Amino acid sequence: MKKKIFFTAMIAVAATLIFSGCKKDGQDPAEDDHHSGTGTVRINFRQMFGDSLLELGLEAYPTANNDTITVNMLKYYVTNIKLTDDVGNVYSVPNSYFLINAANSGSQTITLSDIPGGHYTTLTFLLGVDSARNVSGAQTGALDPANGMFWTWSTGYIMAKLEGTSPQSTAAANSVTFHLGGFSGANSALRWVSIPLTTHLSVTSTGNPLVTVKADAAEWFKTPTTLDLAVTNDVTMPGAAANVIVNNYSDMFTLISVQN
Repeated sequence: MKKKIFFTAMIAVAATLIFSGCKKDGQDPAEDDHHSGTGTVRINFRQMFGDSLLELGLEAYPTANNDTITVNMLKYYVTNIKLTDDVGNVYSVPNSYFLINAANSGSQTITLSDIPGGHYTTLTFLLGVDSARNVSGAQTGALDPANGMFWTWSTGYIMAKLEGTSPQSTAAANSVTFHLGGFSGANSALRWVSIPLTTHLSVTSTGNPLVTVKADAAEWFKTPTTLDLAVTNDVTMPGAAANVIVNNYSDMFTLISVQN
């Protein structure tokens, strides 16, 4: 009887050792189930001008053309968010429409819920409001026309706004006014943005990770085209002039950090 008990115990120990040996060295047991369940992701858009935090109405910032500008308003739409995981699967976040407003700190951190568990390597979003939503009539939330980001005269969303003043501007009161929109054809102001997450984003049912993204307003004025504010200071309708600025600001986003 004792031999039988001893033999049974040895089989149990051996099975445990074999199972343990199948795990990767240093693997966290919690990772075995990292693709199950859903979790929450926060994304903070940090408004900056070059290496400085953007302070609306207070600071005069130098542009690439050696002009100076005091920014009084900065708003832009972040929509159609997608996350790509470490094996290439792409998750499209449903109904993801957000208006980032530099004057409203609460708008600058967005929360994505019910994200499938996993390790994500790329954040992608549309800078602007897609064509379908542009022709969907009255809407609410971030897409409410009351937010001041809709052209009633042209039936379409303003994808991004920047307003300010510059001593180099030849407009009345030295104003700088950029209201950029258009959702179809050659005048489309829609641009896809893709940000590599050099530190992978880990989504679990118990975590609350934070991705911090730099939104650099200095990019509105440079690369690929350096703006001269004495010449370009008032762009408020779709067209070639608007697309010059859209092509500039579409690369304003870079990763600061991922905190899992």
